[in-house]
Amino acid sequence: MPAADGSVGVAAIGYAFMGKAHSGAWRNVNAYFDVPRVRRQVLVGRNEAAVTAAAAKLGWDEVSTEWRAVLERDDIDIVDIMTPGHLHAEIAIAALAAGKHVIVEKPLANSLEQAIAMAEAAAAAGANGQRAIVNFNYRRVPAIALAKQLIDEGRIGPIRHVRASYLQDWLADPSSPMSWRLRKEEAGSGALGDLGSHLTDLVLHLTGESITELTGGMRTFVTERPSGESGDGAIGGKGGADGPMEAVTVDAAAWATAQLSGGGIAQLEVTRMARGRKNGLRIELYGELGSITFDLERLNELELFDGAGGEGVQGFTRILVTEAGHPWVGAWWPDGHIIGWEHAFTHQFAQLLTDVRDGGESSPSFADGLAVQRVLDAIERSALAGGSPVRV
Repeated sequence: MPAADGSVGVAAIGYAFMGKAHSGAWRNVNAYFDVPRVRRQVLVGRNEAAVTAAAAKLGWDEVSTEWRAVLERDDIDIVDIMTPGHLHAEIAIAALAAGKHVIVEKPLANSLEQAIAMAEAAAAAGANGQRAIVNFNYRRVPAIALAKQLIDEGRIGPIRHVRASYLQDWLADPSSPMSWRLRKEEAGSGALGDLGSHLTDLVLHLTGESITELTGGMRTFVTERPSGESGDGAIGGKGGADGPMEAVTVDAAAWATAQLSGGGIAQLEVTRMARGRKNGLRIELYGELGSITFDLERLNELELFDGAGGEGVQGFTRILVTEAGHPWVGAWWPDGHIIGWEHAFTHQFAQLLTDVRDGGESSPSFADGLAVQRVLDAIERSALAGGSPVRV
């Protein structure tokens, strides 16, 4: 329960790439949003020296190397899980059993079975007023939130076709070293789970539909890499030229053609091998009455095509999503001033804190994460069956 002054204590488990992003959001959320005061209580990691240094830099009051002991503390209200995927289920289910609100980085789990168990635990905890979300933070990009509003208002009509891609290049160099993200036992999958989970969630969220059937494929282009973790155990770097090699056990690229429950189709593509694409997420939604496109590398913009325009003057309208009337934007700067990638994390945490205070339903929920996991599982099953159609 929150403290007598209404503040909430947060324990963050993990401190590398996502730890930096989450810590910044916890630091900023009270400065820009009217939400309960956050106490950045404890940062948890396995390496005491490393987590101590991270806590000092990122602004956490305490450190711990024992997440189970942290869950027993009465001054912890929210547990924020940013570990490798193979630890998500165990920690999240234990945190819910301890009465905590829970945030889990995407994807929800490493397997469909784990995701089902997590969703069931969250549903049971929800009866006690606990909130559990998976951090599909791109939903909180203002331009994406505006796209959702326009689609729900019927501006583009029934959706016929969705094209979605998420392209990165941090593994294009064969000398890039091993990381936990390249080991199936830790990550569950490669680009499929890491990038495909974001992409799938956006397709489901924006359309408001489900995926019923698909054909899919997966490919690993570089089958072994130099041992030795990259800088933060995550992205990029160089391996030792003379060091031992280690087998890569996850995909570097994945794709699917899917049937939407409303009768449309969706094409999804993800890769870590696209030279020149650092974080290139793009989604295009084509409806009976119009179209919407979004590019994460231009995240303050949304393109809208209104099919009702007269002949000779039709075309995509570029909307600069930087005005106070746009979702989330009014909390930040005067109209016309852009925001960045990191702001979506602050928006996500602001929404969770509001839901905890007011008793609202939180999203993206573990049920949403399970829906994404079912699609990822279907893509893998189809790939293993040579691209045969599978039901989701």
